[in-house]
Amino acid sequence: LTHSENNLVDSAMLSRKVYVLGLIPVLLGVIVQVYVGLQHDRDSTSSAESPHLLLSGTSAISLQLCFCAVISLLGYFATVTLIPSVKPLCLKAGLFGRDINKNSSDKVPESLGIVPATLYVVCAMLFQPFFQDMLGEYNAALTSMCFMLFLGFADDVLDLRWRYKLSLSFLGALPLLVAYSGSTSIVIPLPLQPLLGISVFNLGILYHLYMLFLAVFCTNSINIYAGINGLETGQSFVIGCAIFIHNVLQLGSAEASNHLLSIFLILPFISTTLGLMYYNWYPSSVFVGDTYTYFAGMTFAVVGILGHFSKTLMLFFIPQMLNFLISLPQLLWLPCPRHRLPRYDPETGLLHAIPSNLTLINVALLIMGPTTEKELGRRLCIFQALCCSLGFLIRYQVAEYFF
Repeated sequence: LTHSENNLVDSAMLSRKVYVLGLIPVLLGVIVQVYVGLQHDRDSTSSAESPHLLLSGTSAISLQLCFCAVISLLGYFATVTLIPSVKPLCLKAGLFGRDINKNSSDKVPESLGIVPATLYVVCAMLFQPFFQDMLGEYNAALTSMCFMLFLGFADDVLDLRWRYKLSLSFLGALPLLVAYSGSTSIVIPLPLQPLLGISVFNLGILYHLYMLFLAVFCTNSINIYAGINGLETGQSFVIGCAIFIHNVLQLGSAEASNHLLSIFLILPFISTTLGLMYYNWYPSSVFVGDTYTYFAGMTFAVVGILGHFSKTLMLFFIPQMLNFLISLPQLLWLPCPRHRLPRYDPETGLLHAIPSNLTLINVALLIMGPTTEKELGRRLCIFQALCCSLGFLIRYQVAEYFF
């Protein structure tokens, strides 16, 4: 094949990948549709009246879910289309970095997370009419996500210090906490109920404090578990899919309306993240920046809090919690370099662990040995998926013996 023919073949393969990936949001929407239909058929035969939102208007909800799937699909294609147009603008504005894990010293556009994040907010605003009875919480969620989007972009531009970013993360979560109208009670584990004499305990303001720290942890945990091509978008995509599956499984519960809200918020996130991952996966042609990591973390916190499954959400953050615990000594008192990345060997193209850089990435390299960046990113995303599977096992099998 000639050079021009090879380019045509490559372009055709890339176009095919784009369209295949674009089918994922549609497939997820179809899964929800089928599940809602089966749930409706099952419950309609057992009960003439249902208190759940899903069974009181199945046809309307099906149309809304179709609309959500279509908008999410458009969000994916818009992300894939707009990123190449925004890349030169970022380079012109000086928003770029260099991939230190490769031999090349080419400039890589940074802060491209602004594209999927902005498109996500547009998609989410289109769903507001479906949740008129939860409009206060819905708008508070969008406010918190927009605040963290702005904070992330400001950090990419101004290079804010950690103490400022951490303080502003608390402020970003306040609109969500003020608008929260759910329960503040927790269920006492079964083994402790005879000792305490109660089955439910109301934490009151302490539960709001827990949600505040949850939001701050989610935003910062995605941000510090990064540094290799595709890891930020890969882990976010896996967590997003795990949240989506959990919401679908809970559509027949008493909290169906909250889980339905979570589906409408997480599906466009999955699709726009997929569009960004198309460019951010190895070899990355764009960097997502703190713009994306802060926005993604707050999105997870929002769906977990408004969906009333904040404790289950933490089961999907097992790698992030491990990375935080490993990093804690370096974050608090040990010397902490700006980039706590592995060492790249330009001769072999392999990444080597640096034991003094306390991150899960370096621990993984210590266990696996030197490997390529592409393989390391793939294995870490597989590890994320396995940990989410473990989270499902704990939530749906082990937890029933304690709650």
